[in-house]
Amino acid sequence: MSQALQDLFVISILQNKNNGYFVEIGSNHPITCNNTYMMEKEYGWKGLMIEYDSSFEQLYKDLRPNSIYRISDARLVDYRGILDTNAFPCNIDYLQIDLDVNNKSTLDTLVLLDNTCFDKYKFATITFEHDIYTGNYFNTREISREIFKKRGYELVFPDVAVFFEGRHCPFEDWYVHPDLVDMDYVNKIRSNVGLKVEEIQKILLG
Repeated sequence: MSQALQDLFVISILQNKNNGYFVEIGSNHPITCNNTYMMEKEYGWKGLMIEYDSSFEQLYKDLRPNSIYRISDARLVDYRGILDTNAFPCNIDYLQIDLDVNNKSTLDTLVLLDNTCFDKYKFATITFEHDIYTGNYFNTREISREIFKKRGYELVFPDVAVFFEGRHCPFEDWYVHPDLVDMDYVNKIRSNVGLKVEEIQKILLG
């Protein structure tokens, strides 16, 4: 199950799509609190997983056989080369960026993707962790919103808030690309204000 229902967001937006593709940056454990495991297991998706912690490597081999993984600093990965070499479609279904905002890896990785991949590859859905509740590190939230807007993405749920240490903490923005999703549906569910994960769940489940 995903960390905060990101998988429900993606599957709902894409109407239970089978055989999709994802790029999961900061994938952590391949099953526990993983945002793409359900898509791979239940819907036949495959993709690219990037993780810094090498202790997960054998688990990726054993538990995520359909997907590619790289154990690396996300800021040093040749994303364009991997996507091109492995014949990923130009329209990819889901991008996750879940890194450490306080060391600038979150923003640096987004800028790297913007400079190397976004001209060729579009993502139908994106969940971007800015962790604004921890502080405004490197103005990551605002700069990321500018980059995504420039690239044509639309913010569906800003400042998604998860319950953590006794309070609801705004930590992610969730996006879609209007060329790749049903915008009639998106416009029915989108919010201009931050919502708790529990509130989004009710919206997505109708």
